[in-house]
Amino acid sequence: MRFDVITIFQEMFSALEHSIPGRAATNNIIDINYWNPRDFTKDKHRCVDDRPYGGGPGMVMMAQPMHDCIHKIKEKNSTAKVIHLSPQGQLLDQDGVKYLAAQENLILLCGRYEGIDERVVEQDIDEEWSIGDYVLSGGELAAMVMIDAITRLLPGALGDAESAEQDSFTTGLLDHQHYTRPEAFNGQKVPKMLLSGAHNAIARWRLREALGRTYLRRPKLLKKRGLSKDEQKLLDEFIKEERELL
Repeated sequence: MRFDVITIFQEMFSALEHSIPGRAATNNIIDINYWNPRDFTKDKHRCVDDRPYGGGPGMVMMAQPMHDCIHKIKEKNSTAKVIHLSPQGQLLDQDGVKYLAAQENLILLCGRYEGIDERVVEQDIDEEWSIGDYVLSGGELAAMVMIDAITRLLPGALGDAESAEQDSFTTGLLDHQHYTRPEAFNGQKVPKMLLSGAHNAIARWRLREALGRTYLRRPKLLKKRGLSKDEQKLLDEFIKEERELL
């Protein structure tokens, strides 16, 4: 999968050289290319921002450099989807990540300052996405989050093919708790079920814990997802045990 990132701060993306995105790039699973809109300016100072019409604080990223940069990228792939990372965009969740991972080429536009000229949004942007209801200094961090989340879903990106399928939100639930050695730590022991070797029973226990954790921490996810009769039974068991501990 190809990512074309439009940013004036390419150095921020060095974090993607590590861990899963880094390995995926080395193995040609993803290809990340960076474009600086300053290279498309037409003044000697290479300005990409100016004061907003109508007054007000801050600066706005200019239309011309952004527009020309996008169209230069699309000369090689006219079907690439142009994404603007914006707090006004659709909230990114796991379903959104799956949708984006099905694309062949994404152009990620990282805004700065007070935003980008609205004419670029109207003329050149296909979709706007947000990673949360808060404000960042720019779209770079959001773009990195998006690239990382998408990469995890691409075939061959993870060492264990089942890892992505078992992550939180993939099934609409929070993930169950995890344990490793030592068996006892600071007076707490690993749950006996995980030491039993009974794989079917362990899978059922993990599902129950995932249901329970979601019920306690993110109950709206359960309403959105819906439960089967068996899942409802497991959740009822979890709730009953929780109440008995009070």
